[in-house]
Amino acid sequence: MQKIIVQYAKTGMMIYISQLDLLRLFQRALRRAQVPFVLTKGYNPRPKISFKRALKLGIESYDEEVTFYLEPPMDSELFRRKLEEQLPEGIEILSLRSEFV
Repeated sequence: MQKIIVQYAKTGMMIYISQLDLLRLFQRALRRAQVPFVLTKGYNPRPKISFKRALKLGIESYDEEVTFYLEPPMDSELFRRKLEEQLPEGIEILSLRSEFV
């Protein structure tokens, strides 16, 4: 399993999106980008995504972190390009790193 840790910025009108809506935004972006993500276990499986910390509503930040779990592994630059195409204005990928679990 591959773990891709993305540092992103949340600016502009996106500062008014809640943490739960941000989670849904990333889930939808993964599906639209057709990235091979890992699903959570349980009754209602969803893409496995984890945030380092929750940001309060109305706060702009350039140092947020989210982790995506992929199976099978994928080239990190290809992942970046596919995900960036699906993200709205105000959510910008600053950097990413890949680890294998």
